[in-house]
Amino acid sequence: MTKFCKQCGATVSPSARFCNKCGVQLAPATEPTQGETEPSVGYQTTSQERPNYGPSPYQPPSQADYQSPAANADIKPHVAAMLCYPLFFITGIIFLVLTPYNKDPFVRFHAYQSIFFTVALLALNIMIKILSIFLPGFLDDLLATGLGFIAVGGTIWMMYQAYRGNRVKLPVIGDMAEDRQ
Repeated sequence: MTKFCKQCGATVSPSARFCNKCGVQLAPATEPTQGETEPSVGYQTTSQERPNYGPSPYQPPSQADYQSPAANADIKPHVAAMLCYPLFFITGIIFLVLTPYNKDPFVRFHAYQSIFFTVALLALNIMIKILSIFLPGFLDDLLATGLGFIAVGGTIWMMYQAYRGNRVKLPVIGDMAEDRQ
């Protein structure tokens, strides 16, 4: 004997007390006796006792009604703040433009800090390239490598701090980001 949940229409085992899909409490199962029919909606009554509600309230979604889960997804502020850093200023700008996140001061702070961090790295890179005219080759390479480590390490560290919900300010850049809010 197959039972169906009266709330969501899912198939449940005959001895189940609760629906595995939606959690609604089911009526206790009894064996059908003479004159009773199997119920189609999850509670045990005869066809004469059951009111006619028309078709089952559960209608499986059609392909036209289907929406991607990403269309309704909502990112938590600490995750959005973390995502401001991976692509440097690009993701910072994206989160400053997206409506629900550009109103959150925590996300805005990290977006601006990401943008200013990228600008500072670019400025330092230009300064190293200019200094490379006057410096020996190995020192130029050493400075460029150090800047690369600062960029990668700083980005990973700031992503970690933002994910933890910490508002860690970088020197000078953090003050500028805080003033933008």
